[in-house]
Amino acid sequence: MQSFSSTYKNQLQELFINKSDLVIDFPKWLLSDQSIENYRSISKLALVEIAGRDSIAAAVKSVQEYGFTDLLPTYVYTGTEYGPWDTVNQALLRLKNRLPKVRVHPLIVLGSPDFWKALNGAFISELSSIYGFYTPCIGCHLYLHAVRIPLALFLSNIPIISGERERHDSSVKINQIPEVLDLYKSLTETFGIQLRLPLRKITRGQEIETILQMDWQENKEQLHCSLSGNYRLVDGSVEMNKTQVVRYLNEFAVPCSEKIVREYISEKIPNHVKIAKQIIQNLKPVGSTQ
Repeated sequence: MQSFSSTYKNQLQELFINKSDLVIDFPKWLLSDQSIENYRSISKLALVEIAGRDSIAAAVKSVQEYGFTDLLPTYVYTGTEYGPWDTVNQALLRLKNRLPKVRVHPLIVLGSPDFWKALNGAFISELSSIYGFYTPCIGCHLYLHAVRIPLALFLSNIPIISGERERHDSSVKINQIPEVLDLYKSLTETFGIQLRLPLRKITRGQEIETILQMDWQENKEQLHCSLSGNYRLVDGSVEMNKTQVVRYLNEFAVPCSEKIVREYISEKIPNHVKIAKQIIQNLKPVGSTQ
């Protein structure tokens, strides 16, 4: 089992704290030329997300289903997380302990606060006016997948493994309904990258614990989001409808993400907010007859 030095862990934590634009042009200590060459030579390598227990269970199930021999763990920051960074290290340790015969490579931390802002923060009033609702959760999950696309492409089109699920026992999450997951996948597939969702049809949390073979309560021992559950009313219900959500993704969030990713893969740092603004200016407000 590969162990990571305390220096490396501290450097990763520093990236998480500073949250610079880090989608391409990784520092050599994080992604060296030798590492790149090595990753490109591995035929059964997958890029996996590191978040809560579902992401670890998805990594485990992807190995069982697709026979991956190597996993490249990635953590994407958003700017809304809080909690102890060590929960990420503990999630990695759990993954390595659960899959002792699989090579789990050093964690890569990446992200772009401006990308997140363009989708979810810069034009809240405009998006609310156009679509009749607002939540950052849908655009946030799209962002989490989109940020990984350039890296997956750079490493010879490796698949991305995610722990998205359509249902969570009796709870429905608006950012993980079937129509939304299909559009997340459509974005990655536009670039020839497979977004694999091995937990997609799993509804019961108990099944996740069975895959993990360990006790790990849902939404525990992980970083948290300060905006979690923002789309729910005080009684826990959700009033958004699928038509609104799909329209938001098709007209704004997916095209915006695609344009931004294309800038990155052409080795440019995008003007994220400008791209979002241009798309919004071409959209019609709700009820408009223009």
